Amino acid sequence: MDDKDWFILKTISEEKNITKAAERLYISQPALTYRLRNLEKEFDTKVFIRNPNGVHLTPQGEYLLSYANEMLLQFQKTKEIIQNMDHKIQGTLRLGSSSIFAHYELPQILRGFLELYPDVEISLKTGLSRIVNRMLLKEEVSIAIIRGDYHWAEEKFLIFEEPICLVAKKPIDFDQLPNEPQINYMTDSSLKPLVEEWWRESFSRPPLVTMDVDSMDTCRQLVVNGLGWAILPKIGLGQHHDLYTKELHWRNGTPITRRTWMMYSKAAIELSTVKAFVEYTKKYYNLP
Repeated sequence: MDDKDWFILKTISEEKNITKAAERLYISQPALTYRLRNLEKEFDTKVFIRNPNGVHLTPQGEYLLSYANEMLLQFQKTKEIIQNMDHKIQGTLRLGSSSIFAHYELPQILRGFLELYPDVEISLKTGLSRIVNRMLLKEEVSIAIIRGDYHWAEEKFLIFEEPICLVAKKPIDFDQLPNEPQINYMTDSSLKPLVEEWWRESFSRPPLVTMDVDSMDTCRQLVVNGLGWAILPKIGLGQHHDLYTKELHWRNGTPITRRTWMMYSKAAIELSTVKAFVEYTKKYYNLP
């Protein structure tokens, strides 16, 4: 079993289809089938089960996949260390980012960073912050950009803190919010309880949610067209300066905010690509 087999196991487990896996791996289907047979012969066991719904791992195959994923991660980490031994800013930067940050902020940062360091290859994974946090804990990424407050015992710094806002097409009477249609969107688990707590502190009955959508952008566009009001972090307002916005506060006057953090391990900062990206990001946001 070698690195090609590691990639084969990983790809087939994701595609659950031999033909699609072969296409992704840029090899013929017969060649892929041949390698699978040799793998099963090597371990004297069935690795995959074929049925009308596709290809599925056996328990033995699941164990081999776990080994393959670990070896692929170790291979990538070894490659990063070796590439950094000559002190050049080159190699792969494994970056995980909140989808919201990746949509609104990250493209400009990456463009400027790669203009300075063209020999760096970006490996980017995005998702909800809780998923990106899990990637960091499992060492699938070297740097994580996470929205909300998550425990991390190693290195981190605050990128920015933004207000949470009431947003509507036109000015709205705050006391009438429970009677006005609200547009809700799927957000990270760290923000939703915060908004719900603010609502319970402010009102004695639930909001009138008439629309539930899957993204902040969709939510904002519905508000732009006057279909209801919403609660959005300031990053989600984009260029719509004509919208009515009101920053939310707790009853004691403290503003309700959302923090965005950059997190990484002490070992990761030894990599030249990680150190360069951390320093570039701090300079980009004028951080100490």
